[in-house]
Parts: sequence; structure tokens; C-alpha cells
Amino acid sequence: MLNPADDAFLSDLAGRVPDGTLIAPEPRHLTEPRGRHHGRAGAVALPRSTDEVSTIVRACAEARVGIVPLGGGTGLVGGQVMTQGPLPLLISLERMNRLRGIFPAENVILVEAGMILAEVQAAAEAEGRMFPLWLASEGSCRIGGNLACNAGGTAVLRYGNARDLCLGLEAVLPDGSVFHGLKRLRKDNTGYDLRNLLIGSEGTLGIITAASLKLVRPPAAEGAALMAVRDPAAALELLGRAQRRLGPLVTGFELMHRTGLDFLAETLPELRQPFAVPPEWLVLVDLGLTEGMSPAAELEALFAEGLEAGLVSDGLVAQSEAQRAAFWAIRETIPEANRRIGSIASHDIALPLGEIADFIEAARAALTRLADVRINCFGHLGDGNLHFNVFPARGRSRAEYEPLRSAISRTVHDLVHRAEGSISAEHGIGRLKVAELERYGDPAKLAAMRAIKLALDPLGIMNPGAVLRA
Repeated sequence: MLNPADDAFLSDLAGRVPDGTLIAPEPRHLTEPRGRHHGRAGAVALPRSTDEVSTIVRACAEARVGIVPLGGGTGLVGGQVMTQGPLPLLISLERMNRLRGIFPAENVILVEAGMILAEVQAAAEAEGRMFPLWLASEGSCRIGGNLACNAGGTAVLRYGNARDLCLGLEAVLPDGSVFHGLKRLRKDNTGYDLRNLLIGSEGTLGIITAASLKLVRPPAAEGAALMAVRDPAAALELLGRAQRRLGPLVTGFELMHRTGLDFLAETLPELRQPFAVPPEWLVLVDLGLTEGMSPAAELEALFAEGLEAGLVSDGLVAQSEAQRAAFWAIRETIPEANRRIGSIASHDIALPLGEIADFIEAARAALTRLADVRINCFGHLGDGNLHFNVFPARGRSRAEYEPLRSAISRTVHDLVHRAEGSISAEHGIGRLKVAELERYGDPAKLAAMRAIKLALDPLGIMNPGAVLRA
């Protein structure tokens, strides 16, 4: 049984940490981006070092006080907000935002967990390198949260998830001990891989305080194109053709539906639309090429091949970096347009590539039978990650659909499970998907997860109620 972070506990903790470490919670600490859930906390701890994090965690373990770690607060599954139970202590690493080292010859950067993702990217760029994790929230999300949730983004097809970009971690474990795994090694076969155990654990097994990350050399040339495709099946065939032509030089392959463009026109009319008449489906193809290759020539050749095969009907090839950025602005602004419209239910799902086209058709048909809704399906087609979001019909409010919200998500997730997909592709489980994990998760995996949680966090203080039911 956990105890609250009450005045007595906070008074004791204040005597162990420097002045100014503990502050009263502010609204920014207790909200999540969609505004559906609001957290609670006895106080917010703002440590400046790993030793201070260790002191704080050890005090919480002694008093059996729950801890909610907070990164940039951009997570969409409620992992950063605890809405019920004894008041927890919230630990934000926003003051631990230093660059600890960069090794261009090794393509490695060492950063503290509170560093903003965009700052990590900028530090790499200053040394002629690139950190290839790109998210819509990169200006506010923090690298510790990216790793804790195993963030994906738009370049997973080429570079992998956050997990694939991490060489080592430093972390404070639930008893306050420090895991000194901040290594720059590409190979380290010395027993259980605690790094990969902590990545994706959403703060339930420890608090990541620093990371050793992989860098890459920027491509010699980059380019992008928007292509109107017949349907998702055609988009998948076009992806296969692009990979046959260019192999790993395809950095991104994003699928978008006309509904997303309609939402942009409705909520952000100042954003220039790429086509006079929005196509039903389109893809954004992004390339990073080697010396001597022309992005425009390669994309035009791909378009010609797709046109001849009946896969594409129209297209725009970026003629400059500014045009490439404009194409990406369309894709990356869709989530903001979605937020302004207001979804009934959002689904971050992954499917085997061969199942995507049938799933989209089946889910659209099933939801249409259930209610009068609009569906905005978009996402990272190259790695099978779709954002399948459901919105009210035009002129209706999402409050009218509240009684149907659970049924809508159950319909989508049942179809995902039937197709051997995942109900969480890149956002994690948090608190909002705990019941879904119990419903769809493999029993043996869940039993092993609970055993690991019990072994590392026997008091249950680390992000209680996230991932696994408290």
C-alpha cells in the first residue's frame, strides 16, 4: 500500500535536497495534450543531477511514496498523469538537460534525459552529424521520455525506433541505486540487457537520467515527393517498388487520407495545400541519397513507374529543400488539425504490411455501421504504424459520441488483434491502455512483465498504475 506525498514526507525530503528542488505543481505538470485527463501530485521535484534523483527515489522508497516521472509531457496515453490513488511525487528532469559529450568519429552523443529532442538534433548538426529521430513534438519532448516510451517517428523505416538509436543508459532504479550503463559500445554481451529493459518501460522500472545515442552522417542529398495513389494497396506496392529501386535510401514513406487535408483546410487555412483537388489517398516519399545521386531524378523515375503500373495518378516532386520542408509541414501538421477538430477516439496501431489495406477497409466499414463518423487514417506506412483516428460527423460534437467511444476503440482494436497487429505502435501503454493490454496481451508475456516489475520494484512506487495495473 502506497502512502501520500504529504507535508511530513515533503518536509523530510526538503531536508535532503538543495533549496528550490521541490516546488508546488503547476498546470503544465498535471495535464496531457488532449486535455482528457488531469494528474495530481503532492509536489514536483526538479533535480539537477543523478545523485539528487537517487536521493529523491531512495526517500520515496523508504516512505513508500509513489513516483510519476515527467519528460516533456507530450505523451498521449496518460503515462505522465496519475489521476487517482495516494498523492505521488512528480519528478521532472527538465533541469538535467546538459550535453555530456559528443564523439563525432564514433558517431555517439551523450546527453542528459531532460534535453529537448530538438536540442539533441542541433548538437549533432553542429558536429556535422544527425540524430535521426524526428517527431512532431520534437520542440518540446525530452529524450528521456522518448526512450522511456520507445518513440517512433517518421524515419523508423530507415533508422529504427528510439530503442535502435540508443547504445547505453544511466538510470536510477526503484531502490535509489544508480545503473551506470552509459557506454559508447556497439557490442556489449555481458548478460541481461538492462538498457533494452528500461527502454519502453515508461518509468515503471526506473528513471532514465542520461543516454548514449547513435549519430549518423547526413545523406549527401535529400528529396521528397507527394504522390496521389489509388488506394492503400497501391501505396504498399509503390513502397515495394521504391525499396527495390533504392533499398535503404528510402527514409520515410507516409500515408495520408483526404480527410487529413480537409481538416487542415478547415482549421489551418493559411497552410498551403499541395493539390488543387485533394486526392483520396496520397503518400509522402522521402529519400536520403549518396554522393552523385539526384533526388528529383530518382523520385521522377519512381513516379513514372507508378504511373505506368496504375498505382499513382498525380504527383509533386520537391525542387528545393524549402519545398521538401513544405511537403513535410503538411504531414506534420495533421495532428494539430486533428486536435482542433477534436477526436472521439484515437488509435496508435501497428499492422503487418500485408494486412494494412484489408484492415483499413474492414475498420471503415465496421465503424460506419456503428455510427456516423469521419475517419482520418494516416501514418508511417513503411513500418506499418497507422494513426486511425475517429471524429464526429460534420456539425456534431464529440460529446454526442461519448457513449460510443469505448465501442469504437474496441471495434478497431479487435480488428487489429485479429490481424496480429499491436494496439500500441509508438505511444506506449501508459494508464489509458492498461485494460487493452490485459485484454489483448499474451498471457505469458504479461506474467513475465509482472515478475520483472515485482523483482525490480517490489514496493510498486515507480509510476504506479502505468503499463501494469497497480
